[in-house]
Amino acid sequence: MIQKFGGPGGLEVLDLPDPAPAGGQVLIAVEAIGVGGVDAVIRRGALAAYGFQEGHIPGGEVAGTVTAVGDGVARSWLGQRVWAFTGTGGGYVEQAIAPVEEIVPLPANLSAVDAVTLGSSGVVAHFGLSRARFAPGESVLVRGASGSIGITAVQLAARGGAGAVAVTTSSAERGDRLRALGATHVLDRSGAGAADAPAGYDVIIDVVAGADLPSFFDRLNPNGRLVVVGAVAGPPPADFGTKMMAAFQKSMSFATFSAATVPGPDRRAVRTEQFTAASRGELRTVVHELLPLDQAALAHRKMDAGEVFGRIVLAP
Repeated sequence: MIQKFGGPGGLEVLDLPDPAPAGGQVLIAVEAIGVGGVDAVIRRGALAAYGFQEGHIPGGEVAGTVTAVGDGVARSWLGQRVWAFTGTGGGYVEQAIAPVEEIVPLPANLSAVDAVTLGSSGVVAHFGLSRARFAPGESVLVRGASGSIGITAVQLAARGGAGAVAVTTSSAERGDRLRALGATHVLDRSGAGAADAPAGYDVIIDVVAGADLPSFFDRLNPNGRLVVVGAVAGPPPADFGTKMMAAFQKSMSFATFSAATVPGPDRRAVRTEQFTAASRGELRTVVHELLPLDQAALAHRKMDAGEVFGRIVLAP
């Protein structure tokens, strides 16, 4: 629980009463919890204006076994292994509550750890590319490719027939790992560093945002599209749109994307397809580290320090 906004030290372990599912909900014995970038943003207090308060339990995705169901939920869910979206919080727990419409059955040979590494990030990467109207043969730049969203976007762009898949990352070692996942060009965080990289891109998927976002409009081709799917570096400058206006004749497009705007059945269909692909080895998950739940603060310290490649997963 976030006892105090700010650094990871504000996270504390508490004993709470066992929860019970209300109508339309299920109770899940948690095996794995995905630690996301939004968890850190909430922990810092950056979203307090949106209703997040101290006392909030972070975490939005878990995987485990359904142990109880509320009124109106089919009892056939009992005993099933599932991935679940708990909402904007409530995931850093041993027993989680989730709406039945936000759970997806897991293939028998897909681990809970892999499920929470892919469940949320896969949907964001898939629909982010869709929002960008990505088509085979186009060049793609994934800005901030070392996290789980970026790693999945790289794979999906490569599988989708991209003409080039460039990435920005912080080290040559990470670049080599991203090449193994489908990247064709490795750039530094500013978007420079590869002499053979495309001069411009048809699509930029941006997980970072922040102060440097405007400079990436310079890297869009005519009719290029930049879609922000995350903001781990915070919001862009208030005047970021002036870059687009200055290049009016290039007909560039800018959009944000949140999976909350995708209808539930569409999200579930994509997750089911991606879980199946992962169980077959066709889509790779990258787990940086598996930590005990009571070390959530350590997980956040690692994220704040920029140490994470892939996703940290917590296990009760």
